[in-house]
Amino acid sequence: MALEASIDRRNHAQSATTNGAVVLPPASYRLRLNPSSEHKPDSYDDLHQLEFTPLLFSSLERYLPPTMLSMSRDVKFQYMRDILMKYSRDGERTRVQRHKEYRQRIISNYQPLHRELFTMHAPSVLVPSFVKAVRDNTEASFRSIMAEPIPGIYTFEMLQPRFCEMLLSEVENFERWVHDTRFRIMRPNTMNKFGAVLDDFGLEAMLDKLMNDFIRPISKVFFPEVGGSTLDSHHGFVVEYGMDRDVELGFHVDDSEVTLNVCLGREFSGGELFFRGVRCDKHVNTETQSEEILDYSHVPGYAVLHRGRHRHGARATTSGSRVNLLVWCRSSVFRELKKYQKECSSWCAECQREKKERQCISIAATKQELLKRIGNTSS
Repeated sequence: MALEASIDRRNHAQSATTNGAVVLPPASYRLRLNPSSEHKPDSYDDLHQLEFTPLLFSSLERYLPPTMLSMSRDVKFQYMRDILMKYSRDGERTRVQRHKEYRQRIISNYQPLHRELFTMHAPSVLVPSFVKAVRDNTEASFRSIMAEPIPGIYTFEMLQPRFCEMLLSEVENFERWVHDTRFRIMRPNTMNKFGAVLDDFGLEAMLDKLMNDFIRPISKVFFPEVGGSTLDSHHGFVVEYGMDRDVELGFHVDDSEVTLNVCLGREFSGGELFFRGVRCDKHVNTETQSEEILDYSHVPGYAVLHRGRHRHGARATTSGSRVNLLVWCRSSVFRELKKYQKECSSWCAECQREKKERQCISIAATKQELLKRIGNTSS
């Protein structure tokens, strides 16, 4: 997608007018490089049967050209949809449609055990200290309930014990239904052979609200450089570890901008998370620096929040079983803008080191040149 500060005059001259609104030809569609921070976007939640999540349109609206911001919602919606459709492959749209149909088959036939789980009632889900910190919505309030053992890793108490128990029993109920009906389900990702995608059996709306109302405000403060303020979609799932489940998880990065990882419980030993620094695609396999090393032991009800590009893995669960809730939070705006970044020094530790090294070399060369000039002047 081409990015421009505004639409050029030539494209304005070639635009047509419909019902008093400027309608641009498809070739001239542009987004701004930087969002309009003062603009309050419209809500698109009431639009149904969309190819893209309504939150995507609200996030993308801030990047519209200035001439578009004052137009009607319908005009803005059509403009953004045309851009998205232009760059969305037919194969991807087919895949999305098939997944919708797959999900609808599950929801139409699966009978939930705890229907109260499927709506977001904060006092029943979240501990009071976490709710209050997000309600106060300041960096100080967030830090008052958090530990930050190394930069960029935040741990805190989050889920009510009763909610953890209910979610565990709901997942067990879903897995019994899958076994009894012999329904073939999709696992959470390519690395985990066990677990379930919560979005697929009805929990998408609840997790969407969790992301919008609670994770995004925190991410806006701590992860703004990776789209923390524009999170607009998620992938929510549980993973299961134990001797008859996945035992460990190899070194990897997540397909997310921000990851929430909460231990739901059960009796277990082992299974520690290990973190080894934030890296972009180019540097994902580079060496770990000593200050980037962290091992974290899970505690039921407690969350770990980190960038998706923070390299990590899970050590072997040596006894018992462990179940974790994960929410991969994504920003479509950040992903689009990232395509045009030459380097990622705002968040990749290796890019930062390379940038600092280039600066040091440049400073040394400048000093050498100055000393040479002084020497020539003296002689």
